[in-house]
Amino acid sequence: MKLLLPFLTSLAGLFSSLSPVALTVQTSMTVPALGACQGASYQQGRLYLYGDREVGVIRAYAAGPDSLRYTGQEIKLTVGGQDVINHPTGLAWHGQGPTFLGNSIRLNPEGTQWRAVIYCLDWAGLLRTGTLDGNLRQTIEDDAAIQGSRPEYVQYRGKWYVATADYGNHGNEVRLYDPARLAQAHRTSEPGVLAGKFTCSPWVQNMLWVPARGTLVLIQNQVEGRRWRFTFVDLAQSMAAGHEVVRQVVDVDKTDELEGFTLLGDEARGLAVTSSRTANAHFVRLAW
Repeated sequence: MKLLLPFLTSLAGLFSSLSPVALTVQTSMTVPALGACQGASYQQGRLYLYGDREVGVIRAYAAGPDSLRYTGQEIKLTVGGQDVINHPTGLAWHGQGPTFLGNSIRLNPEGTQWRAVIYCLDWAGLLRTGTLDGNLRQTIEDDAAIQGSRPEYVQYRGKWYVATADYGNHGNEVRLYDPARLAQAHRTSEPGVLAGKFTCSPWVQNMLWVPARGTLVLIQNQVEGRRWRFTFVDLAQSMAAGHEVVRQVVDVDKTDELEGFTLLGDEARGLAVTSSRTANAHFVRLAW
């Protein structure tokens, strides 16, 4: 019996760490002036929502328990007044390394041809001046991508990487890029940029890294462009296996196009955003 105790304790810990994640939508609201909202990023007490208005935009908000207050800060993703990042997808920031923003450009109506671009930004300068003028450090063709780009910082084996994923329904991958090499590259296919990858399920719109859980949340659609899905993936196990190792899939009974999701300062409260013109922001409660 004494010999079994360590094993049983370890087994109990395993099942405890894999307990189901409960995710429920609490309150919905309309956030205007974003065009079709494409994602959300929470940084140092500020919420940034980005979308594809007449030009790509990022707007800053203060998040209350069930409301958002626009701070008046707006960033236009333009250079010389010309739209540059017209369809922003994925804002990778963690306060230490370079900041990256994706752009996923559909080149044909069928969605079989895409141009994926990752931009390295001077984030502090962008917040200060409100445009990309002087703040666009590097433009990187994400030619390792299959369909689109949506960067997000993750930590793997004690090192920070920039993860990105594809949107389509075949050959989808999550890829990890070395941020220092990525910031200097012209293409993600250049030697040393790609650090590793694994295959994943389709229709990934964005991703969210939850460091305390070692979990990467794939923010997805259940079918192309419609219905909500959150897939909680064990990053380390997925990298080791070469395919996503799923902790849990949570489907939400909403029919519009889920685009992004972020936690609002802790693991219990988040905000999901969609491309709808109304009711496009939704406060979410999570129980781990």
